[in-house]
This record gives sequence, C-alpha cells and structure tokens, in this order.
Amino acid sequence: MIEQNTEIIFNKKVTTDTFLMRLRSPEIAAEARPGQFVMIQARTGVDPLLRRPFSICGIHEDDGFLILYRVVGRGTAIMSKAREGDILSVLGPLGRGFDLPQKGHKALLVAGGIGIAPLIFFAQTIQNSDLIFMAGYGSASEIVPIEQIGLGNVKVLIATDDGTTGYRGLVTEVLESHLAGPYDNIPTVFSCGPLPMLKRVVTITLDRGIPCQVSLEASMACGLGACQGCAVKSSSKKDQPYYHVCKDGPVFDVYTLDWKSI
Repeated sequence: MIEQNTEIIFNKKVTTDTFLMRLRSPEIAAEARPGQFVMIQARTGVDPLLRRPFSICGIHEDDGFLILYRVVGRGTAIMSKAREGDILSVLGPLGRGFDLPQKGHKALLVAGGIGIAPLIFFAQTIQNSDLIFMAGYGSASEIVPIEQIGLGNVKVLIATDDGTTGYRGLVTEVLESHLAGPYDNIPTVFSCGPLPMLKRVVTITLDRGIPCQVSLEASMACGLGACQGCAVKSSSKKDQPYYHVCKDGPVFDVYTLDWKSI
C-alpha cells in the first residue's frame, strides 16, 4: 500500500457524465492487480474531508494507472474539473482482487454501468482469446468506449435497457443466453455492477454450478477496514460472521457471502 501525491496526466470526458483519469505513479502501477482500488482525495485540503474509492481501470505505459468514474456527487464533480498537472493524494492499491483464470480457461466478464472499470483492467491483464466481455447500460449514450482504454482487440457484447445499441434488455439476459449453449469446459464468471445485477448473476451461476467472482461496490470512509462502514454478512458456512468490502474484498467468491442479507 502506497500513499502519495500523484500528478494528473489527463482527465477526459468519455460519455455525458463519465470521465477517464490517468494518474502518474510507477509505484502503484507496479503493485496494482485487477479488482483492486484506490482511495483518492478529491482535491487538496480538507473539503471534502473523506477520500473516495475508485476501481483501478488499467495500467498505462507502466508509469501510471487509470480510473473511470461517473459524476454522482460533490466529490466526483470536483474531480471532473481537475486538469493536467494537478496533484491528487492517492492511497492504494487496496483490497483483494480477482483470482485470474488459468490459461485456456474461459472467462465470462459481466459488467453493469461503471462496474466495467475493474473488468477492463482484468481483460487488459489476461489478454485471453477465451474471454467474452458483456456490458450493460441504460442507453447508448452511457456506453464507455473501451478502445480509448487500450482494449481495441476485445469484442464486447452490449446490452441496453432501451435497445438503442446491441441487445434490448439486461446484460444478465445475455449471460443466460450464452450459458444456455453447450461449452467444452465450465467457464468462470467475473462480474461488477449494481447490486440488483450482481444478485441476478449470482442466482444464474449458483443454479448452474458455475464458478463466479463478484466485485462489490460500497461506500467507504477509510478503505482499510478501520471504520467498519462496509461490512457484509458472510455465508453460514464460514467462521467469520462479517467481511469488510474494503479489506476482505472488494472481490468475493459468491459462495462466501450471504446474499439474502445483502
């Protein structure tokens, strides 16, 4: 874990309310693994006081890392106005990332909205021909152009709620359709997105006995497990009654959590 002031290399808008930011830090870039996150101070000073958590979206030229964020509140609104050369305080990389599949094992990536961020890093890391990327959005205007993040060779199956691009409906329906067909080897599903989407992914994979890892989104004050603000109940099969998303996650095997209580 590293705490340092990092320079913004770029901060560009990629959709109506979504930004891609590159921060210079060879140290964090060297340590980061897909599924991990960083805690970022929105600007210099104590207002706002608390850092914000952001999934690491990728590594750029070995000296920097990317985050993808949507403007949803005061902190991200402040960040959206940051410019090249500005300095932000960053803590990371934090948390437990994905257990990457072995070579030759099929990986199904299922993203919802801004949940695409850690899965972009995942795809960048494994560069696997057996990878299928599925991404769901509300409308075509929300689609993140992944070719701008160095994934031009990865085909993404798009689903939009309103049918303006790709499949009309939910990305979980695309997953179900794919799993209905025959496959030589049992795939592993890796997913990140809104909680209702994740719960549906969990149901689909558990019903079929398919391995699945999910990255949970949670509000965090510290990112280190000290504030106890991101606790989730573990499954009854585990000795530990609660996990903390920031420290024990954000990536979890679906069998380790009590999904009825989440």
